[in-house]
Amino acid sequence: MRLVATKSIKPGTELAKTIYSDNGQVLIQRDIQLTQRMLNRLMELGITYLYIKDVHTEDVMVEPPISDELRMEAVKTVKNSFTDIQNNDYMKRSFLVEQAGEKMADMVSHIMSEMKGRKEVISILSDVLISDDYVFSHSVNVTIYSLALANEMGMPSKRMEEIGLGAMLHDVGKMFIPDEVLQKTGKLTDEEFKIIQKHTDEGFNYLRKANNIPLLAAHCAYQHHERLNGTGYPRGITEKDMHPYAKILGVADVFDAVTSDRVYRDAMLPHEGLEILYAGAGELFDKNLVEAFKKTIAIYPQGLTLQLSDGRSGVVIKQNPHLYERPIIRILKENNQPVREPYELDLSEQFDIVITSCNTDL
Repeated sequence: MRLVATKSIKPGTELAKTIYSDNGQVLIQRDIQLTQRMLNRLMELGITYLYIKDVHTEDVMVEPPISDELRMEAVKTVKNSFTDIQNNDYMKRSFLVEQAGEKMADMVSHIMSEMKGRKEVISILSDVLISDDYVFSHSVNVTIYSLALANEMGMPSKRMEEIGLGAMLHDVGKMFIPDEVLQKTGKLTDEEFKIIQKHTDEGFNYLRKANNIPLLAAHCAYQHHERLNGTGYPRGITEKDMHPYAKILGVADVFDAVTSDRVYRDAMLPHEGLEILYAGAGELFDKNLVEAFKKTIAIYPQGLTLQLSDGRSGVVIKQNPHLYERPIIRILKENNQPVREPYELDLSEQFDIVITSCNTDL
């Protein structure tokens, strides 16, 4: 399979991975030939990239960090819980938050269990699931990234459970933000941005009162937009006052935000999202966490076409453990001319060759 920009796909191309809605409904089955109507609809939904079938990369597979079934179940759990909280009055919300805590703690345990059995680094998380509300899928994605980062940092299971629960609930406060502000596709006004910022306080105020949710998990909701240099919100605290969980969530939250499909902007590729984190390392984000996070993701995911400094180009077919910025590539072209027989190039053995760009056009 190959990872290509949706806008470059021509009708008749076969889809390589099934696309689901967040309630588990199949929207487009794998092996289906995409029509122009399907492609237009996917672009309307903000789907930037798709995996398609390709004769040169039939054997290229992407191993997800958790099964599609569990991921959809997790998104559905978040969606149902958050919606129930949103649609009820103040008196009932506290009870529903506690109920959500129980369900999501159980879900975090399942996610941790599946992630332990998978050795591949995390590839793109926005490729198989279309959610009607970004908050739901984002909550699950941030949980996966946070758990992977916490594991890379050597955290014990108990602390991982806390940070996983905090990640799953970190945006619950957005359920109390007016939809016309939360779902706005254009630029927010200063007043609207102040309203959005209130979700950290709102989430913390509900979570800290829940008997079954650790206070540290509640602080994930409170501090995930704080930054080391004090430029974050809601309190503008600096590194010394930030909880370690909040520092982890800050990295995971921003990375998923910029690499996720949104109707109003294209998703960045992982290496571009990582550049955003590195640009803020030491000022906004903990540098050690950014370095550790780099080891948990596929910087150049399988199926992505790369241009090399020696004029060759090809598709990533495999990751190199502990050297993910130097993947194994199947060379398909030399100086823009197709090769007779594709062959493999291991960039971990060729340090004189560098990746110059990515090509997502078909």
